[in-house]
Amino acid sequence: MKQTLFTLLVISIIMTSCQKEIDPFLISTQSVGLLTDSTQVKDIKTIFAKDSVVTKIAGDEFLGNVNDIEIYEKGGKHLLSLSPKQALDSTATIGTVKIIDSRYKTEKGLNTLSTFSDIKTDYKISNIENTLRNVVVFVNDNNMYFTIAKQELPANLRFDMTQDIEAIQIPGAAKIKFFMVGW
Repeated sequence: MKQTLFTLLVISIIMTSCQKEIDPFLISTQSVGLLTDSTQVKDIKTIFAKDSVVTKIAGDEFLGNVNDIEIYEKGGKHLLSLSPKQALDSTATIGTVKIIDSRYKTEKGLNTLSTFSDIKTDYKISNIENTLRNVVVFVNDNNMYFTIAKQELPANLRFDMTQDIEAIQIPGAAKIKFFMVGW
């Protein structure tokens, strides 16, 4: 009896020590830390139990506007902004995740402290969109897109929204403002 208990104890210790721990700040194709592409709104408070979860109710739910969910550390640092696919539906999954905190990083090491040069090195750029205040860089490999403030661009590219911007026109030192993961 004692030998059986000892054997079970040894096996359980080996099994628990072999399990791979999930990095709470790693961004992959189907996850952002502990969030996955199938995480439902109702599970967010459980996943971020040690953090503050703030749900904003905009008032335009009947018009189809989705209400973002903000995640803050207990100390007040903004980590993520989550956009559910459906407003006011606790069973809805997360549609997009806005990465704000620099501790969140991709498998290739990109985070909000990275530069445009890092994006070009690690990913193949599929498209660049010119918006009013930002440039949005889409990559082929993942469901991610990076936002760079126009202040990071040369003066001749900052004010014309109709101008096509090519990757070669963006300085390598241009900093990422934030990036999004969409499912």
